[in-house]
Amino acid sequence: AKERGLISARDIMNKNIVELISWHNGDRGIARAAWTSTQIDVDKKTDEQIRDLIVNKLWNNSSGKPHKTPFERGIVEFNITCEQASHIHLIKHRLANINGESARYKELKEDKFYLPEDWIGIEIDHSSLNAFDAETFRGYETWKQVLEGYTEMGNRLYHLCLETIASKLGRKRAKESARYFKTMNSQLTLSVMMNMSCFINFYKLRADDAAQLEIQDIAESMLTCIQTIEGNPFKHTLEAFGI
Repeated sequence: AKERGLISARDIMNKNIVELISWHNGDRGIARAAWTSTQIDVDKKTDEQIRDLIVNKLWNNSSGKPHKTPFERGIVEFNITCEQASHIHLIKHRLANINGESARYKELKEDKFYLPEDWIGIEIDHSSLNAFDAETFRGYETWKQVLEGYTEMGNRLYHLCLETIASKLGRKRAKESARYFKTMNSQLTLSVMMNMSCFINFYKLRADDAAQLEIQDIAESMLTCIQTIEGNPFKHTLEAFGI
């Protein structure tokens, strides 16, 4: 395994953040797995021979069916801080090994949350509001401000409710039920591990234009992290994948 310093793809308040924390094997590890049946010593092979194996014989071969299992030897591990919608997209289709912060076992004291970048500058049309809504939106000029205020209110209610109902229900039940006040844009930090065969499946699904914008951004950030590993250990694998 090769350990690296954290690579922060996006390190701004109220944004999703992708960090590569480690990687294992690489093109040579993938080639070693593929050549096991013939007992070929990968250390004696040139970089071009390894490229030819990975690009032309494993992933893009004459049968038209990729030989995927060797790519499972290449591993990438990330810390991803994201909102609930992206969390759901990450765990769908069982593409990764994921562990994350649990609001059931601990109080979420950081109150991390995400604000959509493309909401910047979208103003509220106060002239179209009825009297009740006008009072609700008093002091807000943009929808992003509304979402931020709504989220902060949910966070305050979460902590207040947790402390209040703990004496009635016990702290365990209080923690797991008070989180219903948390909004969909609340963020959790996840530990995400993928092999390279799973990564390309995930990337093609989630970097697609049809995917939600936030998960597209996460998928692209993950790719950038892999592409910028010192020494580019997955360069032939990424070429084989066509990315």
